[in-house]
Amino acid sequence: MILYHGSYTNVDEVDLSKCHKYKDFGQAFYLTLDKEQALVVAHAKVSIFGGTPVLNAFEFDEGLLTDGTLRFKAFEKYDKDWAEFIFKHRDENQNPPYMHHYDVVFGPIANDRVGVQVRNFREGNIDLAELLRRLEFMKGITFQYAFCTERAVKYLKKIR
Repeated sequence: MILYHGSYTNVDEVDLSKCHKYKDFGQAFYLTLDKEQALVVAHAKVSIFGGTPVLNAFEFDEGLLTDGTLRFKAFEKYDKDWAEFIFKHRDENQNPPYMHHYDVVFGPIANDRVGVQVRNFREGNIDLAELLRRLEFMKGITFQYAFCTERAVKYLKKIR
C-alpha cells in the first residue's frame, strides 16, 4: 500500500526523535492512505512552520501488520477503547509521556472537530458516553497509521 505524510519539508529518512510527543497514538511518524488528508496536514504545517507543502509518499507491505512481523493495534471506529488510548497519549502532565508497546497503530484521527469534543469531556462538560455518542455522528472520519518504533519505520520505503 501507499501511505502519505504531509509536511512542510521533504522527509527522506524518518527520525522518530523529531516527531512530536503527546499526539493521538504517542510519539510516532503519522501517515494516511488519504492523499487529500495528507495535503491538508501539509498546508496546516506550512502555516505554522513556514516552508512549502510537501506530499511524502511511502510504500509499505501491509501483510507485515497481520503476519506477526510487527505488533499492530487497530481501532476501526471511535469507541471507548480508542478514546482512552488517545487520552493516555495526549496527557501532557505525564513526564515522560505515556507510550504503548505497539510498532504500528491504526485508527481515527482526533482532528479539530473531534478535539472540541475531547476537550468538552476532559473539562467535565460531557461524560464518556456523551463523547462517544457525539463522535458516532461525525462525518468525514479519517484514519491514520502511526509508525511508533524504529522496527516499524525500517519497513517504510520512500517513493516520492
